[in-house]
Amino acid sequence: TRVVRQEGEQARVAIRNIRRDANSDLKELVKEKLITEDDERRGQEVIQKLTDQHIKEIDEMLEAKEKDLMAV
Repeated sequence: TRVVRQEGEQARVAIRNIRRDANSDLKELVKEKLITEDDERRGQEVIQKLTDQHIKEIDEMLEAKEKDLMAV
């Protein structure tokens, strides 16, 4: 189960890194005046919702896998 948890944590970190990169891209677009700050805020909210959704999916998969391993 330790390996499963490590894999899960790596997946969470990867998702957070993607979120950070996406938010950084939004900041660049605001700097270049391609989008407004309101658009940036809306984009960040969407990115956060997607991040939360994917992390929840990972947690559910981890829980199922740990139960599966404990059953064996």
